[in-house]
Amino acid sequence: MFIRQISVFIENRKGRLAEFCRLLGENGIDMVAVTIADTTSFGILRAIVDDTDKAVKVLREANYAVTVTEVLAVAIDDEPGGLAVALEKLRDAGISVEYLYSFVRHVGDQCVILFRVDDPTHAIKVFNEGGVRLLSFDEVISYR
Repeated sequence: MFIRQISVFIENRKGRLAEFCRLLGENGIDMVAVTIADTTSFGILRAIVDDTDKAVKVLREANYAVTVTEVLAVAIDDEPGGLAVALEKLRDAGISVEYLYSFVRHVGDQCVILFRVDDPTHAIKVFNEGGVRLLSFDEVISYR
């Protein structure tokens, strides 16, 4: 149930993000989710792509610093308080959320939230036992 996410350091200068996106596009790599946290000198771009291994290879060949981490993709009811249900289950199990982000693809009447937690194996168990639907990589990249 883990989703492989790429994390890339990107210089905080004009045009660098466009160059990054162009590189992926020219290599037929689709970003299905993306978030950026920035500082004054660089940003950390986190993304789910349709071909993680190819993206890592292409990015490293272009001298980007890239790592792969595992996150969880969770279908959350797209309504007020929907996210709170999943977060409360993690809280009650003593699991910390390191970060999360959403993306625009939907699963029926649910949105998709990507979680990075300090104990992902335990989080999977908590979500499964709590009726929170986890999505596979194939499910995540197939929604358009």
